[in-house]
Amino acid sequence: MTLLAGFRELYDYRELLQTWASREIKARYKQSLFGFAWAIFQPLAFSAIYVLVFSYIVKVPSDGIPYPIFVYSAILPWTFFARAVVGGVPSIVANINLVTKIYLPRAMFPLAAVATHFVDFLCGLVVFAALMVYYRVPLNPTMVLLPVLFLIQLLLIAGVVLGASAINVFYRDVNQMTPLLLQLWMYACPIIYPVSLVPDWLRPWYLLNPMAVVIDAYRQVVLKAQLPAWDHLGMAALISVAIFVLGYVTFKRLEGRFADLI
Repeated sequence: MTLLAGFRELYDYRELLQTWASREIKARYKQSLFGFAWAIFQPLAFSAIYVLVFSYIVKVPSDGIPYPIFVYSAILPWTFFARAVVGGVPSIVANINLVTKIYLPRAMFPLAAVATHFVDFLCGLVVFAALMVYYRVPLNPTMVLLPVLFLIQLLLIAGVVLGASAINVFYRDVNQMTPLLLQLWMYACPIIYPVSLVPDWLRPWYLLNPMAVVIDAYRQVVLKAQLPAWDHLGMAALISVAIFVLGYVTFKRLEGRFADLI
């Protein structure tokens, strides 16, 4: 099946994808006292800890931006990325019965995990909007770039999740390694510190990390009313597209062997 044909098949099953993602959301918050409030608890909790440690104790600079909104503007997209990857990597193995007994696009399972955590991301945006009001961050023309930044991030997430979930069927170590790798990746992103703190000699290599570029770009267009560096953003977009294509091709090449190995 060609790449285009695979996308067309996913489009044909879009209603099933929506239904499955909705089912996952309901199952996650079923019999939960706080419900969707848990979707914003993690980024809020991490932000509070980082504010306490890196604003009052260590006092990390934040390029003149109030540290609570500085760190939350990065924690929010990073949490979406990390949760989607953690939820998507084991998704094929977790749905063994459906994978082996009926036909449907297997890519639906990892992509449904991404869609599920996108809902959490939307819940977190409510808190971010409140922080913008509190810190009097005005709306500005550069915010029209937000869909572009989100698309780059979404392609990166989908590529990582598709490729890793397929490989995890053959090597379950992938799922075990994921939290550690994400923890290391997080510190390679400007979440608790600004890009300006990265040494000049290291910065060109540092900005090859597409999540670092996207997180910094979110801050630039929302909090600073500035355009992102187009060369760095363009490279992040190319890398994200490449990871998406590689992840999807890997998934399609391996999915025919899923039922034999699970």
